[in-house]
Formats: sequence, C-alpha cells, structure tokens
Amino acid sequence: SIKGPSWLHFSSSDPFEKQYRSIIFNQSIISSSLEMAIPVIDFSKLEGKERAETLARIANGCQEWGFFQLVNHGIPVELLERVKKVCSECYRLRAEGFKASKPVQLLNKLVEEESDAADAKPLDNVDWEDVFLLQDDNEWPANPPEFRETMKEYREELRKLAEKVMEVMDENLGFEKGSIRNSFSGNGEHQPFFGTKVSHYPPCPRLDMVNGLRAHTDAGGVILLFQDDQVGGLQILKDGQWIDVQPVANAIVINTGDQIEVLSNGWYKSVWHRVLTTSDGNRRSIASFYNPSLKATIAPGTNKGDAATALYPEYVFGDYMDVYAKQKFLAKEPRFAAVRSV
Repeated sequence: SIKGPSWLHFSSSDPFEKQYRSIIFNQSIISSSLEMAIPVIDFSKLEGKERAETLARIANGCQEWGFFQLVNHGIPVELLERVKKVCSECYRLRAEGFKASKPVQLLNKLVEEESDAADAKPLDNVDWEDVFLLQDDNEWPANPPEFRETMKEYREELRKLAEKVMEVMDENLGFEKGSIRNSFSGNGEHQPFFGTKVSHYPPCPRLDMVNGLRAHTDAGGVILLFQDDQVGGLQILKDGQWIDVQPVANAIVINTGDQIEVLSNGWYKSVWHRVLTTSDGNRRSIASFYNPSLKATIAPGTNKGDAATALYPEYVFGDYMDVYAKQKFLAKEPRFAAVRSV
C-alpha cells in the first residue's frame, strides 16, 4: 500500500515556511557537526553477498538524509579525471566574464556603500556562481577542444547510473522494476529531461555577504553530483543543523528531488541544501539532473499491495516547474499546494 508520514499536509497558511526560513537564512546557525557524515556507500556490493545490506543503506540514505555518496559506481576514474581537467580549463577561459557578472557587481556596490549603511544586509537574491547547462540539444562550449567529447561520454555514463539508482529505489519501495523511470517518461511517451549543470564557485572576498548557492530543494528526480574533492562548501540541513557533504575522491553524490518525495509518498525526502562561499579555492561542481518530462504526470506511486491514502497531489510536472521557477528558494510545501489547485 501507499505509505507516508502522517504529519504531512499542504496548508498554505501553515507556519512551516516561516520556521524554515528562519533556519535557512539565519547566518548564526551555520553549524556543522563533526559527528554526522553523509553516508558513503559502495555501489559495487549490490552485485555480491552484501546486496541486502547495501539496499538497506541506500534506503536509509534516501529516508534519513536525502543525500548519500556512491563509490565504486562503475564510472572509470580515468574519465572522471578528464572531466575535472576539461571543466577546470573551461572555467579558466570564462573567469574574466565572471568578474563582470551581476553577483560581483552587486557585491562591489554593497561593499562601497557599507560605510554609509551600518545595517547593510547580505545579498539574498544572487548566487556567487559561474554556471552553464549542458543538454542534448543546446550549445556547448567549443573550448577546450576535448570538452564536448569528454562531457558527452560522461553524461552517457551518468544517465545509466541514474537509471540504476532509480531501479534500486523501485526495489526498496516495493515498486515494479522501472516504475520511477516510467513515471518520468509518461510510460514511454515522452523523453525524461537529463541536464548537466557545470558550476564553479570562485574565491569570494566577503563570505558574510553572499552564498555560493542559496538554500533550496531540487525540483526534479535524481541528482548526481561530481563535486570538488579539495574545496568543500556543500551543506545539507538535517535536524536543524547544516551538515557538510564531505569531499570524497571520485565519489558521485546522489540526492533526491521533490518528485522522488512525491512518488515515494513521503518515504524519501528532498532536503534543503546550499553552497557556502570560500575565501580561497575555486570549487568545481558538476551536477546532473534526471527529471521527468515536462509532460509527465506525477503522483504517489503504488507498491505491490493495495493503495492507501496519497499524501501528495497528482499533477503535470510542467505545472510544478512553473511554480518552482518563482519559489525555488522558498519552502516546498506551498508548491505542492499550488499544483494541487491547478
């Protein structure tokens, strides 16, 4: 049967949003617990005697954390090294452009005016991020020359890994194999979205004035992140504390988006996360998003038993994205309420 947390509801007047905004935007609560570490899971053990234990660890990562890291995931280290090289070189060619970007201009202006305003407030409407998106049908950087071939190969590997992870989720949730992928494609009628966001977070002169990436939950399905193994900054909100997603060499960080939360009827969670700025080091972040087609209908899934109460609405993913585009950095519950009323 469909199961889910009994506390979930969708009242737009609920104080939930105010409570969470106070946590997420209050800079005094920048705490990171050394006792808590994002789960690191050996994906290769799904094929051996430790399969049941590995399935349980992935289920725990989805239920209790919303984030986990995969090692021995099948993507060749040699390819990952090439990805690091071409993305870093690509940013080197873009660096001058970032210096003229809106975040830099706004921060410079704020610093200049700070002496005249004792209560200068941090920038809450921009991210200290250089970013571009790779899709199958958009324009990619022409340089360095190896960029296109390398990133095409990488994206093919990540797409396959995403589908393997979704099949594990199917199994853990008691769904038929391929259920999540079928939901994302409208049972094969549409092509799921697969995009790769290539980001760099350059050194920032005022860490107190701007975030690398503001706190949010991800709108889509399964997110696969190849993060910098030297420069940290990524954090998730767990039990009221910001927890570092510790760099692990050649790991792929997995996190669950809002649509996985809905399909699982609340068993799996999309969680708040953010990137802090750093004063030294240029953080590289390559995030791939396996999302539903905009035409796909999303609703709580059913396992092999009888259906019970669905705690989330049924809606077309494109309608959800219309709401998300306006409310990305706000609480997710009102987004579900908004698409319920469409």
